[in-house]
Amino acid sequence: MALTLTALLSKAAEKFPDQKALIVSGKHELLHSELQRIVGECAAQIRNAGILPGDVVALTFPNSIEFVILFMAVIRARGVAAPLNAAYTAEEFEFYLKDSKSKLLFLPSEGNAAAETAAVNLKLPAVAARFDKSSDGVAVVGFLPKSASSFKPCSSATEAEAVPLENVEDDVALFLHTSGTTSRPKGVPLTQQNLAASTEHIRDTYELSTSDTTVITLPLFHVHGLVAALLSSLVSGATVVLPAAARFSASTFWNDMKVYGATWYTAVPTIHQILLDRHYAKPEDAYPKLRFIRSCSASLAPVILERLENAFGAPVLEAYAMTEASHQMTSNPLPHRGQRKPGSVGKPTGLELAILNETGVVQPPGASGEFCIRGLNVTKGYQDNPEANKTAFQFGWFHTGDLGYLDEENYLFLIGRIKELINRGGEKISPVEVDAVLLSHPAVAQAVAFAVPDEKYGEEINAAVVPQEGATVNEDDIITHCKKNLAAFKIPKKVFVTDSLPKTASGKIQRRVMAEHFGVTARAKMGA
Repeated sequence: MALTLTALLSKAAEKFPDQKALIVSGKHELLHSELQRIVGECAAQIRNAGILPGDVVALTFPNSIEFVILFMAVIRARGVAAPLNAAYTAEEFEFYLKDSKSKLLFLPSEGNAAAETAAVNLKLPAVAARFDKSSDGVAVVGFLPKSASSFKPCSSATEAEAVPLENVEDDVALFLHTSGTTSRPKGVPLTQQNLAASTEHIRDTYELSTSDTTVITLPLFHVHGLVAALLSSLVSGATVVLPAAARFSASTFWNDMKVYGATWYTAVPTIHQILLDRHYAKPEDAYPKLRFIRSCSASLAPVILERLENAFGAPVLEAYAMTEASHQMTSNPLPHRGQRKPGSVGKPTGLELAILNETGVVQPPGASGEFCIRGLNVTKGYQDNPEANKTAFQFGWFHTGDLGYLDEENYLFLIGRIKELINRGGEKISPVEVDAVLLSHPAVAQAVAFAVPDEKYGEEINAAVVPQEGATVNEDDIITHCKKNLAAFKIPKKVFVTDSLPKTASGKIQRRVMAEHFGVTARAKMGA
């Protein structure tokens, strides 16, 4: 059998037909067999409506049952799913729809004005979808064209025969854009094989099975939530719970975790911190017994890892991932499978990794360089971007753009993004190291170090911190703390105390926009 995501999903449904697959808190429940049936019917309607193999279908939904079904249906029909953030402006929608070469847009039945405006401007068919159960209790998805469209769904899903499993490994299944450091996001096509390999790696790393349930904390238009939480659970025969509000809510999270017997969750450090803040302010009477907590998509300071384990009584496994690798590349192991090393993002999971110097020579343990990978889960290249591909795939490896080193036991330690290293008069400073010191201050909840222009040194280091709820801290407190824990040249020269930090839609702090956010760039240019 070909290594495809659709084959893995079908196999799980055949093996565990009566296991719960998808739950919308307090609303809907679908077994694995039910989910596969309705996905097949929707896939047939998508094919019957004229979507051909390789055609891109954009989806803009909150974390809803419609998104899950339509994503799986599009890729089963050999289309390419392109999930988009529902909060985009019309201009942003227009860019992403055009750049992905989308042929169709799916959106919720309540509509999305910005997305519909973009679709009209591009003369792109837009179709609303709504999940429901018929009078006899059969789950169906209804379609309603929102614009003049060649999409002509069957009047009843049962009129369409399920699409046979005909996907091949090289079928592009998912199209995402990087949120990288350049002004123009790069398009990343991921194949059925890429996604199948990645979900298997994640399943095996965490021993996911029918005994597991997770509550989604992250947007499903982002690779972390989509691959690590949703798809890896489904290929394992496990259960996924979507919050009733169709997005993460700290006020309902633990209740959902307890009601549905969740055994683990994965999140970015920002969400872990939100849960910690709530714990300190208003702890639950009891927390569910979790097998593990996973952290990924941004660096987790060792002090935050310790706080999480103390608060929620579960081992915290830090992982490292990126879109181009179909998400996971490394992870700390489960406690019975090896040591967890705070500050490390763990060992490789199902792929090859190496630390290379600037000439492509593999570096020995302890020596730093660029972290590079290759394996079945790695994209074959950016779309229509030969220059980026030439740089990214030098020496037979994919270059992540991250600096790090491996220890003697093959655990990876990250220093930071190559483009984010702070060059202070020739001294290279890792902002990740400074972040960890800032976060070790007991009154600090969130922190980020960043570069600012400087006439004398070229670049200088500044920082911003968000205090713990109910705590008071000022710039002098933070700088005094840094003086005790950092070399003099690494101490931030300015610290901003603020209520919030700019973040991406997936909750990652945006280090690259910090100087502009706090007006430091403008002041530096004015000589202030």
